Amino acid sequence: MADMLKFVDRAQSYPAKRTAEERAEDFREIAEKYAVVAAEDQAGRCSQCGVPYCSVHCPLHNHIPDWLRLTAEGRLREAYELSNATSTMPEICGRICPQDRLCEGNCVIEFTGHGAVTIGSVEKFITDTAWAEGWVEPLVPGPARGQSVGVIGAGPAGLTAAEYLRAHGYEVHVYDRHDRAGGLLTYGIPGFKLEKPVVMRRIERLKAGGITFHEGFEVGRDASLDELRGRHDALLIATGVYKARAIEVGGNDLMGVVPALDYLIASNRKGFGDDVPEYEDGRLNAKGKNVVVIGGGDTAMDCVRTAIRQGAASVKCLYRRDRANMPGSQREVANAEEEGVEFVWLSAPASFAGADGQVATVRANRMRLGAPDASGRRAPEVDPGGAEDMPADLVIKALGFDAEELPHLWDAPELGVTRWGTVLVDSKTLMTSLDGVFAAGDIVRGASLVVWAIRDGRDVAATMHNHLKAKAREAKVAA
Repeated sequence: MADMLKFVDRAQSYPAKRTAEERAEDFREIAEKYAVVAAEDQAGRCSQCGVPYCSVHCPLHNHIPDWLRLTAEGRLREAYELSNATSTMPEICGRICPQDRLCEGNCVIEFTGHGAVTIGSVEKFITDTAWAEGWVEPLVPGPARGQSVGVIGAGPAGLTAAEYLRAHGYEVHVYDRHDRAGGLLTYGIPGFKLEKPVVMRRIERLKAGGITFHEGFEVGRDASLDELRGRHDALLIATGVYKARAIEVGGNDLMGVVPALDYLIASNRKGFGDDVPEYEDGRLNAKGKNVVVIGGGDTAMDCVRTAIRQGAASVKCLYRRDRANMPGSQREVANAEEEGVEFVWLSAPASFAGADGQVATVRANRMRLGAPDASGRRAPEVDPGGAEDMPADLVIKALGFDAEELPHLWDAPELGVTRWGTVLVDSKTLMTSLDGVFAAGDIVRGASLVVWAIRDGRDVAATMHNHLKAKAREAKVAA
């Protein structure tokens, strides 16, 4: 057995990062890989808590202390199998989960001042090793049930549900508007956080397991929701939320003021080698430009760091609260600062100005934190201390995402939605107002984390399985 409980005299050590100068030149992931000995060494720092807060605060309730122990003991294949038992994408979560807010942020060792166990890096190491060694087994369908399921949306929630349902023996069809599956994993998250071959190999595994993908397929254009209901015994809506939140200030319609997702999709498509006219003509390319990104979440961090890699002349990030109150990962902020991003805290756009229809300046109000709002956070308010003008050839709006108007887009007025536009579901069954139509992921909970989408996909697959079994029994009795 490995010598555990060494967190007192064994220092926390993450995989080495490439220098800021090196990583600003490409879209490769910024961290090197653990050597085997280093991974075992860091896993051995786990205190094997009786009540593991890391697992409690993981949306998937991964068996973290158990696979850390197995890693420390050199039993990597067992560690992978245990990690894979609760997650369909452990190496992806290891890369992009905000561990500082979830598992590592709630590590008991972190509370003692010794530095959290490097859970995410070890998780990534385990599954990357499994892929390299051939331990990742094919998706094997269960005995055919004679029932089919349609999944609308090929993001993490949809892909997770599709995998579980195929393993149960259902015929599974996945419909997605993009020409590649993966959703935001493919087109929203930059390669320096998640290299695209990591996503593509997961999708190829699902295709090899018999899941049929209909890419470039839009519900409402290529088929109505009713038509899809007629094709399948059950449907899952897992579209995510893609509607960019607007900034209601003057000059919002100027050229060069663009939504974050448009910008990130163009960059990722370029990385795939696609023909991207908006990138080539400069509309969605930061090269040589003064870039201002508005927002303080993870999407804003993706944008500022992408702009650096595209060769921007300068990159500023405006956020209306201070650093301590920003929603994005503090690790991402630190990475961005290392790479040359300037953060302008307590600042919000008042207007955009320019000439000949092209943005040239952002006027930003100084802000201050006032009384707490309904959520308990101190609400930002304009500080009368004056505004500041800053040059901006490209302004990227990264204020979050809302749900698209699915009942309207899909000609399905009977599909129930909340006042926020998210799909309304039964809290236990996750079924919508339409019989046999379920929903999961961000389209239900609002913009959230990939790990929560995976959890939702796992949960909805279980309720859909129960529904389809009951439906099959009823059909048998009726016959």
